[in-house]
Amino acid sequence: MVEAFVGTWKMTSSENFDEYMKAIGVGFATRQMGNMAKPNLLFSIDDGVISMKSQSTFKTTETKFKLNEEFDEMTADDRKTKTLVTFENGKLVQKQTWDGKTTTLERELQDGKLIAKCVMDDVVALRTYEKEV
Repeated sequence: MVEAFVGTWKMTSSENFDEYMKAIGVGFATRQMGNMAKPNLLFSIDDGVISMKSQSTFKTTETKFKLNEEFDEMTADDRKTKTLVTFENGKLVQKQTWDGKTTTLERELQDGKLIAKCVMDDVVALRTYEKEV
């Protein structure tokens, strides 16, 4: 269940994120900042509304949503997207659509870690987080 994601998660590794940011159209300067940032992810649920907050020294963003309900999202890199988050096979699947493009962010728990898989066309980035106690 989604409740398993609740808590604070600290990033421990990031693979291929620069290529992913290039694929979704992030500019050079923002990519440099994005590559240096090691954000914490904070998940909470209040009355069916899921809050996903990404905190780093570079930028803090918060997205609030209900599962299976499309919403307008302003991403950390200033894209305006139509976003839908579903819960499938134990994964939180976030699909962002903008300017005729679509990217998918899958978050799942494996061996006590939160693995975020960012996919744009054939580019895949993996970011790993460990839960803070």
